[in-house]
Amino acid sequence: MNPDNVAELIKKGFHVTLGATTSVVEALQDSQKREENLTQLNLGFDQLSQIWADKGQITETEARKLVDNLASQYGLPTNPMANGPATVVPKPLVDPLLIDELRSLTNELASIRHELTQLGQQES
Repeated sequence: MNPDNVAELIKKGFHVTLGATTSVVEALQDSQKREENLTQLNLGFDQLSQIWADKGQITETEARKLVDNLASQYGLPTNPMANGPATVVPKPLVDPLLIDELRSLTNELASIRHELTQLGQQES
């Protein structure tokens, strides 16, 4: 069996399962959907599985959009596998300019401390 066929079969199975689950949840929440879903049970398995696969595909798309929106609100990458494995580049926690300024101030402070120590020794 071709690996592409296996992948497609698994994907379709996932969509059918997701669509069937969505139909059950809709039936529990809405009496009109319950009647609609019950009438669909009279259809043949091929038609019913196609309806569920379509519904599952829509549900998956909506769920991905929701997750992407939530991730973007928290600054997380959305759909990291879309462009292949991500290369992690750590961001510096502190701005390099601030680090340089801190070093400069530390050196200046050390110089002032040294001068104060010398002045203290001269007065003694």
